[in-house]
Order: sequence, then structure tokens, then C-alpha cells
Amino acid sequence: MPEKNRKRQALIVPGQTIGILGGGQLGRMMIIEGRKMGYRFVTLDPGVDCPGAQVADRHIVAAYDDLRAARQFADQCDLIVYEFENIHPEVVEVLEKIKPLPQGSRLLKTTQHRLKEKKALQEAGVPVAPFREVNDYSGLEEAMGLLGVPTVLKTTTGGYDGKGQWILQSKVDLRQLPSELFKAGRQFVLEKFVPFEKEISVVVARSVYGEMAVFPPALNLHRNHILHMSISPAPISGQVIEQAEQWAKQIAESLQIVGLIAVEMFLMPDGRLFVNELAPRPHNSGHYTFDSCLTSQFEQFIRAVAGLALGPTTQISPAVMVNILGKHASAFHELFSGSRLPGFAKVHWYGKKEAKPGRKMGHVTVLADSITQAVGWAEEIGIWTSLTEQEKKIIYNGDYFKRKKVETS
Repeated sequence: MPEKNRKRQALIVPGQTIGILGGGQLGRMMIIEGRKMGYRFVTLDPGVDCPGAQVADRHIVAAYDDLRAARQFADQCDLIVYEFENIHPEVVEVLEKIKPLPQGSRLLKTTQHRLKEKKALQEAGVPVAPFREVNDYSGLEEAMGLLGVPTVLKTTTGGYDGKGQWILQSKVDLRQLPSELFKAGRQFVLEKFVPFEKEISVVVARSVYGEMAVFPPALNLHRNHILHMSISPAPISGQVIEQAEQWAKQIAESLQIVGLIAVEMFLMPDGRLFVNELAPRPHNSGHYTFDSCLTSQFEQFIRAVAGLALGPTTQISPAVMVNILGKHASAFHELFSGSRLPGFAKVHWYGKKEAKPGRKMGHVTVLADSITQAVGWAEEIGIWTSLTEQEKKIIYNGDYFKRKKVETS
């Protein structure tokens, strides 16, 4: 039905129940924001005491491919969403026939598969790094010859935080690949390595009625392939910000997103942008919105899928978000228990019991009058190793700080 002829009304109202497939920290933060709006929540997750279950009204302990449990889950809610991608699309297909599931299974199938995602981005009219489909060693060698080196080999499914990826500097590196790599018909994507200067991300919301709202871009710093710090507003030029936001909205419209889509992009030294990958849900780099924007990404997600008007994404303060990993947990607890945690630190703890070294246990957001001040205060907390010279260069070099210097002179 054309948008102008559709009656705009909420799909669910306060007092009704939203079901969340997944009980991780993203689901937890959705629930925290959704409760303010009067909604109830039920979660489905294999974990008995997962972060989402700790704040939900009801929790179903079951595997994501358990169709019987999924149907029981659907019976207990009025609308269903998923909070991460590792859900079986077949289960989502069954559930969307039973209850409203605005995100849909089609989006999940696209973003779960890197090759499908790359092709969808091309269809959306945004630039991506040159790539080739690879199914065997001979195809890999041929693709390397076409793309040149260095290249990055990625699994088409699974893989996150750098897992399932190999950087190939030359054909000699092929010997370092696992011998069973192409067994069982596994499919890969080979991408030309992009020598980017900075990585940024943009989170954009699109409602069931096609209304869109974009959050200010964030600059991301990674350590060991895991997001360490996100800074917003991103210290990049206004022209790059405008282009990044436009492409994010273009992707959301092309894929007919309902909910949120996080778009990760590479910024080249000459100012060009390449879209790297997508996440069809709230994103780690958007956590700063919880404390720094008039509407958080989690409230916005609820608004989008429920058919409510989207909230303003105005940023009220510069922000630096830093992840607390398992290896930081002990030092963090010492700060907390000794009442030595600085007052400028906004703490979000996820309630996970086991602190594995690379596991995201929580995050801290620092708000300040400037990016420089926020980064400095984040460093003062002292539970992370200090920023390297290269990281400082990524943050402080570029048109943004040159422009700010002119504005304040």
C-alpha cells in the first residue's frame, strides 16, 4: 500500500509485549529503554542468566533453532524482533507468519551472508572495495591475480571481531591457510585491501512507515579486531559526514530496513568512502547515543519497529565510548569497589558472569565539552592501555581539528 494511503498507527501499545530473539547486551539495553515506554518483554536465548533475561518479564531458555520453543515464545508476545544476526532465518520465517516481525527474514539472510551483502550494497548504489567470490584454491589464486595484493579473504557466513578473516600479502601466504578451508563446499569472498585512514560508522533508523532518522557518525578505533573506542561527533570533515549519512539512508531505503541499520565505512586519505559492512540492529559504535543524544539508538529501535514517530537524534554533548572487555574487568571492579571511579564516567555493565579476555563485559561513556577533553578523561580512568601515537594521529589529524581551530581563533 502506498505510504500516503497507509494509516499511521502504532503496531503495539504500552502494556503489550515485545519478544526478543537473543538475550545479549543489545537486548538488555532495548528492554531498559522500552520499559520507560511501558512495554513488556520476553526473551529467547540458550543462556539461563543472560544479560537480557535479567531485565525481561519472562525468559525462555532454548536454542535458536528450536522451532517448538520459538512457537511457544511467539505465543507470549505481540511483536517480535531479533537483537543480533546469528539467528536461523528459517526460524524467523516461521515466526513472521505468526506475529508481526518488522525486521523480517529477508534482511537477516542478506546481512548474514557477505557475498549477498556486497551485492546488495552495489544495488544500493554505494561504493564497496573490489571483491570476488571464491570457492576453491584455484579460484582464490585467480581472484588474487585479478584484484592484486594485499587482499583480505573472508568467510561468507559467521565470523566477527576479525574471526574468519585472513590478510594475504602474497601467494606465499596461501600456505598459511587452514588445509580444510574449502571443505564441505564453504564459500568465501576475497576483497582488495583498502588502505583506509579512518573507520567510521553511521546508525540510521527506518520505521515501518518509511520515516528515517540518522545518528551522528562515530569514529572507531579497534584493538585486536575488537572495537575499543568510538568517538562522536566523528572528527572528520562536514563534507564526509554529509556523504556518509546520505549513503546510510540510501542503503536503508534500498534494503527497506525496518528498525536500525549500522553502516561501517572506510575513509580514505583522499576523502573517498567505501562501505565495509552492515549490522541490522543496534551497534556497539552507537552505544554513545544512550548518554549523548536526545534519543538513544535503543529507544529509536523500539519506536521504529512499533510504528511510533521517530525521536530526534540531536547530539547534546561530545562523547567517547570505551568497551570494557574481560581482561579489563578486574581493574574495573577495583575502581568501582574502591569508590575511585571518576564521576564523569557513565557506566553500563552487562551482567555477564564469566569474564573472558576478549568478551564485552560493559562500556563506559565519557561526556565533555570537546572531543579532546572527553578522550583525555577516558584516558584518566586508567583501566585500558593508553592510546598509541597511531591512534592519536587517527583521532586528531584531519580537517575537523583544523576547522575547529579556525572557528575558535
